Amino acid sequence: MVSSNDLKNGIVIEMDGNLWQILDFQHVLQNKVAYVRVKMKNLRTGAVTQTALNAGVKLKKAFLDKKEMQYLYNGGESYCFMDTETYEQVEVPANHLEYEKQFLVEGMNVEIVYYGTEILGINLPDKVTLKVTKCDPAVRGDTKTNALKDAIVETGLLVKVPMFIEEGESIIVSTATGEYTSRA
Repeated sequence: MVSSNDLKNGIVIEMDGNLWQILDFQHVLQNKVAYVRVKMKNLRTGAVTQTALNAGVKLKKAFLDKKEMQYLYNGGESYCFMDTETYEQVEVPANHLEYEKQFLVEGMNVEIVYYGTEILGINLPDKVTLKVTKCDPAVRGDTKTNALKDAIVETGLLVKVPMFIEEGESIIVSTATGEYTSRA
């Protein structure tokens, strides 16, 4: 159990039969009444909500398991991952990976997040290396400012890149923001 006064970003709690990850919290004292304003994400549906919890309320802390696995292939309605130690394969429903699928490349290692036997999703590395498959050529004279152009990478993600990046090059993209970081 964890008190609402001891909440931290990233903690997962079980409330009303759902798993909630704390995204942001703020202790508030208003008219001599203390409470905690909490922004949290439902790990099963992805919905984000805000609520107020009375100060000192006990909440059940949920413990998640993480296991490193290798991404194998996209099976249409699910994505297949393999445990590199036991060679056991698991399938994660595509609707659990709406954002993450933009960064998945076959052979990539990711963390699968479990609650008991239920698969909640995956944790991507901070940065991934992706190959540029389509990119407009640089326009001469546009190099005076930090001009950017559109590039499509192997996963279909559209990334704004500097003018010197060309088709066929590999770039490093941040998985948190989806933005270009550097050349690979």
